Amino acid sequence: MTTSNRNTLIEKIRNFPSQLDTLLKGLSDEQLTTPYLSGEWTVAQNVHHLADSHMNSYIRMKLILTENHPTLKPYNQDAWALTPEAQSDRIETSLMILHGLHKRWVELFESLAEEDWSRSGFHAENGEMSIADILRIYADHCDAHLDQIRRTLAAAN
Repeated sequence: MTTSNRNTLIEKIRNFPSQLDTLLKGLSDEQLTTPYLSGEWTVAQNVHHLADSHMNSYIRMKLILTENHPTLKPYNQDAWALTPEAQSDRIETSLMILHGLHKRWVELFESLAEEDWSRSGFHAENGEMSIADILRIYADHCDAHLDQIRRTLAAAN
């Protein structure tokens, strides 16, 4: 991955919380918690999942940077989406987590030395994961969930 590509992906990580804020502005409790698409999470569940997922990824990244080829623990995202706070229409806390976490994540990405990008760990479900992989996967994850939320809201109409 070139430096230019990395910088583009870091910008996606940087801009994601504000893009999410814009998308969610003015939504009602009903819009946040109604499962408009069969088999898909509600908008609120998406927001809570994003906080959970991005926290897990940030911790995986820190483990990779501070340990020699660590084992990266998976988690059951569908089970996490069913916990009581993840079903709440109160998304403010998850949004605050995303804002703070993404700020730290960008600072960490921007501070890495060239050799850090190839450091890796082993994920039981995904196999070998490097820091560069985490950046690519989570920049895509941001885009995918913005799209999922847009599709969910479009189905409400």
